[in-house]
Amino acid sequence: MLLLVAIVWGSSYGMAKQALAYYPVLGFLAIRFCLTFAVMLPTLRPLLRPEGRAAFWVGLPLGLLLLSIFVCETFGVAQTQASNAAFLISLCIVFTPFVEWMVMGKRPAISAFIVAFIALFGTWLLTYGARLTFNLGDGLMLVAALLRALMMCMTKRLTENKNISSLTLTAVQSGVVGLGSLLLALVLLKDGLPALPTATAFWGNTIYLVLFCTLFAFFAQIYALRRSNPTRVALLMGSEPVFGALFAAIWLGEQLSGLAWVGGGLIVAATLWATLPSLRLFKTAPINN
Repeated sequence: MLLLVAIVWGSSYGMAKQALAYYPVLGFLAIRFCLTFAVMLPTLRPLLRPEGRAAFWVGLPLGLLLLSIFVCETFGVAQTQASNAAFLISLCIVFTPFVEWMVMGKRPAISAFIVAFIALFGTWLLTYGARLTFNLGDGLMLVAALLRALMMCMTKRLTENKNISSLTLTAVQSGVVGLGSLLLALVLLKDGLPALPTATAFWGNTIYLVLFCTLFAFFAQIYALRRSNPTRVALLMGSEPVFGALFAAIWLGEQLSGLAWVGGGLIVAATLWATLPSLRLFKTAPINN
């Protein structure tokens, strides 16, 4: 499931960049997540029962954190190259072991850090030909990567040992992001949001992002985080830049160098290594005070 998430999220940069050509960032986020919330309304039934309301109190802070991630990430994608975005967001792979250590008080095995840096080095090779230059968009992607790592750790911490439906939690988070984006747009945009776009390309890209990059991806990530640890989840999704490069080559006609393919191979090798249970890469140990 996580590898499928990596595939669809790899394609999301190009899709989002095309959609942003028709509508402002905050308006696009509001449409994307309000549509997601509308589709998932039936999954909110557990909130009607007292024992099911834990999903709301967990989903509210996680939704606010997710809103911060998507505001940074979407503004970042709009202001930088897709290759820069893929590289910088993949820094989440490296951030996650450290954030997990700080948030959850557990130190991942040294081998987890080694695999994380192999994946990062592969990503650097993959985007080496892009001639990276650091601008505001890159800075926003860097913040988004750090927030992604924090998001995974907080999801694990807040849902651990709790009987919460992953679908209900996803719906609550989507509602928070959709409503939050709409409120931010009304406050920050002087003239408010323009009329909804009529371009088929905008709605086609938006529906794809709603169904695959939001509904499926968020559910899969929450499902996995409740059954694994944040560092392993981050590594399994570390192949996202590879699929982003494939999407760019096939859909956008971009060319990849031989060095880029070597980098992609390293990322895939690292993620496959992370899936081997016999290696016990992610057994954690408490910090000794």
